[in-house]
Amino acid sequence: MTPLRRTVLTSLTLLAALATSPLPAAARPLDSAPGCASSRPYVSGRGGYAAYRIPAVVRTLRGTVLAFAEGRRHGPGDSGDIDVVLRRSTDGGCTWGPLTVVAAGDGDTRGNPAPAVDPRSGTIILVTCGNAGDVTEDQIMRGQVTAARGRRVYVQRSSDDGRTFTAPQDITTAVKRPDWRWYATGPGHAVALTRGPHAGRILVPANHSTTPPKGSRDTGRESRYYAGHTLYSDDGGRTWHLGLTATGPSGVVNVNETSATQLPDGRLYFSARDQYGSAPGNRVDTYSSDGGATLDRPYAAQDTLKDVPVVQGSVLQLHGARAPLLFSGPSVPTARRAMAVWKSTDAGRSFSRLTTLDDGPAAYSDLVQLGTGAVGVLYETGSYDGLSFRRLTGIGAHSPAGAPSHG
Repeated sequence: MTPLRRTVLTSLTLLAALATSPLPAAARPLDSAPGCASSRPYVSGRGGYAAYRIPAVVRTLRGTVLAFAEGRRHGPGDSGDIDVVLRRSTDGGCTWGPLTVVAAGDGDTRGNPAPAVDPRSGTIILVTCGNAGDVTEDQIMRGQVTAARGRRVYVQRSSDDGRTFTAPQDITTAVKRPDWRWYATGPGHAVALTRGPHAGRILVPANHSTTPPKGSRDTGRESRYYAGHTLYSDDGGRTWHLGLTATGPSGVVNVNETSATQLPDGRLYFSARDQYGSAPGNRVDTYSSDGGATLDRPYAAQDTLKDVPVVQGSVLQLHGARAPLLFSGPSVPTARRAMAVWKSTDAGRSFSRLTTLDDGPAAYSDLVQLGTGAVGVLYETGSYDGLSFRRLTGIGAHSPAGAPSHG
């Protein structure tokens, strides 16, 4: 694995250290890199977890960076004893407070964190999913698991800047149809709409799998049964509703893990992992002009992101006049490696490579705009060796004071 500090800096103006003197070596935290260009909030094998995966990150109204992850007790696999954990940073991602458990699996699986910050109240809203710890995605998609032991959906809230969260509230019946089997929120930050008639709405992009029709020989495990949807709240996360549902199964586009952001014109932009559909490439996208209730068009291949493999990715519209839309993900089409960031100046119609963060193995990621005019990328490194946080500067956008940054 390429060490974190052997990063590939493709632009000296883009990737710069903070304009502060680095701490003396003896005083420097173990999880902070010199100059604060990068830090290491999660290291697999530490804190009681064999592996950390599935990053999600937001910045609160007070400027605190909240880095969520799945803490996997026994290894990097997707099932088993998994908690949702959190570390907080009050200095823009340079150093991190102690690890806290936000949603404990207690032997079961809890994950797919999708956090957002309510721009009206500052409340942090966290939506997650879970299932019994002894079942797998394969079993759930095949219909071999009862509803009680299958995928469930939960919401939690924090009114103290992420220090504590309410107990998980089960919202499954409000946001999951009876014929859906698999269900996954995000993963990555959710969206707090700030423009248009639905301003204040908290919207979570998600995906699910459907039950094969009667008489079919399909098991439900086939990739064409994946589809996308949204869930949303208009009252600060207290009550939830289903929004749009992408049609399926077609086998051409198999919508899987999805990220969303609100564009300056008020539309929502969705970017999704295509799970081995017949469409070219591995990324598909679409738009919604009604706050995520319906799609403007079906998901279609994003031809300018053909370097991205089959993997989760993140999108973020930056604040500021003429600020770009960003996408993060690995940049080798046949392998999860070389984490990179792309930009779009035409609302997602096309993307161009902005920088490559690391030439080593890398997988899931999430983007956040920081109050210093920088952008943070929280991403998986190595063979699931942990999560790194990288700061990018000079992109030409500044998050106004008090503005949350999560899409």
